[in-house]
Amino acid sequence: MTISPAAGKPATKEMLIDLSRLEREYYERRPDLVDSTQLVHFGTSGHRGSSLHGSFTEAHVLAITQAICDYRQGQGIDGPLYMAKDTHALSGPAQRTALEVLAANGVTTIIQKNDGVTPTPVISRAILVYNRDRREHFADGIGITPSHNPPEDGGIKYNPPNGGPADVEVTKWIEQRANALLRQGNVSAKRITYASAMQASTTYQDDFVMPYVNDLRNVVDMDAIRAAGLKLAADPLGGAAEPYWEPINTVYHLDIDVVNPTIDPTFSFMTVDHDGKIRMDPSSSYAMARLVDLKDRYRIAFANDPDADRHGVVVPSVGLINANHYQAVAIRYLLTHRKWSDQVAVGKTLVSSSMIDRVVNMLGYELYETPVGFKWFVPGLLNGSLCFGGEESAGASFLRHDGTVWTTDKDGLIMDLLAAEMTARTSKDPGEHYDELQAEFGKLYYMRIDAPATPEQKVKLAKLSPDAVAAPKLAGDLIRTKLTAAPGNNAPIGGLKVMTDNGWFAARPSGTENIYKIYAESFKDENHLRTILQEAQKIVSDAVSIA
Repeated sequence: MTISPAAGKPATKEMLIDLSRLEREYYERRPDLVDSTQLVHFGTSGHRGSSLHGSFTEAHVLAITQAICDYRQGQGIDGPLYMAKDTHALSGPAQRTALEVLAANGVTTIIQKNDGVTPTPVISRAILVYNRDRREHFADGIGITPSHNPPEDGGIKYNPPNGGPADVEVTKWIEQRANALLRQGNVSAKRITYASAMQASTTYQDDFVMPYVNDLRNVVDMDAIRAAGLKLAADPLGGAAEPYWEPINTVYHLDIDVVNPTIDPTFSFMTVDHDGKIRMDPSSSYAMARLVDLKDRYRIAFANDPDADRHGVVVPSVGLINANHYQAVAIRYLLTHRKWSDQVAVGKTLVSSSMIDRVVNMLGYELYETPVGFKWFVPGLLNGSLCFGGEESAGASFLRHDGTVWTTDKDGLIMDLLAAEMTARTSKDPGEHYDELQAEFGKLYYMRIDAPATPEQKVKLAKLSPDAVAAPKLAGDLIRTKLTAAPGNNAPIGGLKVMTDNGWFAARPSGTENIYKIYAESFKDENHLRTILQEAQKIVSDAVSIA
């Protein structure tokens, strides 16, 4: 992976977006329907794009919101719809557009009062709390967010009554319906003015902050954190978590410094990511450079992306702890400090570290391994059969103390607070816990890189058969397993995973760029990892050329 000379350095004025132009393009630009990149595409987390590229405009939000209304009607979903937005510049305009459509369709919609922002997990929890013990009139939700994406991007996603990311069948239906509406010029999309929508009897403004904050005691041991008197720091990275940390301090009498309370849609305070772009990714050491610089001032410091479904944890011993490493220690801690059923399983994506496999197996629990996408964990978290679900990209959630569902979407705030609980109750931070795991299981070497791929190659990669892999060995070791479906649920992984006794790699195409992602792990050393990565590219290239 090429690292930009600007990586980890403060964003320059030349990098900042023109907010006026971005909003103007949102309202005025019409997508080119001949260009497939300007159609609606629901990936693992909804539709994302930029008004500057014609891929996230008012027309898209009109079509998608009307499609969601049509889906709700077809499914008989007639309870309230909870709507969140984050702090990206396009999130405000998009929420206004969505409200105009929802009100015109008579959908009862609940938003944060005073034009406030709301994290994704807060909406997931609100949906689940409303639907608990209910047999009809179920709630669902919409999130207006492109997650950790650059400032010029916008996004919109749908959470059905199970509270989590919509599954493939649902998103496919919404995508197809939205594109049909787009092609018809949105003539079938219902809409009223924003002023009328805000005054409609179906639009409610409520406070999402305090119900979520007060409920945190039922998923994290807040008393232990307070009793330990830990000095903590939170950096919302300019996102929707910002209004939550001071109430958490107040309610639980904690000592959390909000080291960056700034809300700025240009995200001018960021240090730039590996590729020289502004990206609010709490799992990136480059984007987190400022918080890492504070590591010796706090026992634990943590951050979240703009919709707070991702986490990043900084500790004095290692700085920013790798997301895979933190999830491994979080899983070990939860399985040994919660009184959950011994029948629960642990969910991980198949591109996450094998350290998780070793921890789960050592403790005698079942591992549930899925394709990339948090949606695969939703049913298990909902019924309590999965105690934890996590992705390698620093997104996870887990059950309440009593073994019932907390959220069915990723919750970066509870993962932040769990690091504090773990430190409070064991006197060891997550980095020190990972040292223990390495002493017990050995050191693992993990990396993810991007490689170029044409659109045609990406299509072939997504549809590969294991038989397309002709190579007998990887990095000198016999290939033991070739997967194109996940072991946990047999769902297609949209790519390939190849395993040996000493390592593995997985490859899957990007949904938005002409690249594919290679994830690799060596159980031996750095040189072995580099060899795996080099040979992985040749194996994939050969496979897609003959597939």
